Amino acid sequence: MSVNRKRVALVIGSGSVKCAAAIGIQKVLAREGIAIDMLVGCSAGSIYAGLMAAGHAGDDAARITTELWTKEITGKRNTMAMLRAIAPRMLGFRTEGFGLRDDALIMQRLRRVFGDARIEDLQLPLHVTATDFANGELVVLSKGSLVDAIRASVALPFAFTPWRVGDRLLVDGYLADPLPISVAMKNGADVIIALGFESPFQESVKSAGRFAFQLSAIMSNNLLKSRFAFHSLAHHSEVIAIIPEFRERVRLFDTGKIGYIIDEGQRAAEEQLPYLRQLLASEAAAGARG
Repeated sequence: MSVNRKRVALVIGSGSVKCAAAIGIQKVLAREGIAIDMLVGCSAGSIYAGLMAAGHAGDDAARITTELWTKEITGKRNTMAMLRAIAPRMLGFRTEGFGLRDDALIMQRLRRVFGDARIEDLQLPLHVTATDFANGELVVLSKGSLVDAIRASVALPFAFTPWRVGDRLLVDGYLADPLPISVAMKNGADVIIALGFESPFQESVKSAGRFAFQLSAIMSNNLLKSRFAFHSLAHHSEVIAIIPEFRERVRLFDTGKIGYIIDEGQRAAEEQLPYLRQLLASEAAAGARG
């Protein structure tokens, strides 16, 4: 990397299968000859960040997604966890074992894709975020088992059990920060492409579940906006916000819409391309003078 070249980071926030939009962004950057120097992934975004850091791109990454992220990964119940939740005094409640869905299948698939890969040995620098269950702190995993890091980052509350990495019990990264731009800043990125997702609001609230989803959407969307505003004003790094607008509803495991999601990511990246070129232009001019 040239001494004067600005370091470009791609931050992929929490967004379930919508995170496949990152593949569309990667396509645009590759076409323009813009190298990604660093990847940051949160929750499902950690899967795509991991794929890219390991050298997967385009159709290859899309294929892996359709095989990895399906509704079957939450299809098997964790019966013992349910019983412990119902009768904690009789059976004993275990924080580390509380998750209503069995995680055996997602672990099997993660190992099939990533094997024994270690974060520090990947092709590109990668930082995966999770949340410390004990105190709510943002935890950044920049070395060690890639599978363990991703499993911790996708430890969706109530669905999957928390995941232990070292001496910390970790849960889903979105609880601490759904779009961890700060991680890219702290690791020296000059230009940060931040891929975030707004949660859809419920068209009608006619059940307790929909009520909870509506409150969650209000909270997460406001947090996302405040994060963007804060990081844009509080640091020297340039932040390019990419928030795809999905005209079609995309549900948690809609891998059948991967092509559409990638296209929307590409379209959203194209809209920000003039600004990105402008940010990188000073580097090109400096190189020409040299």
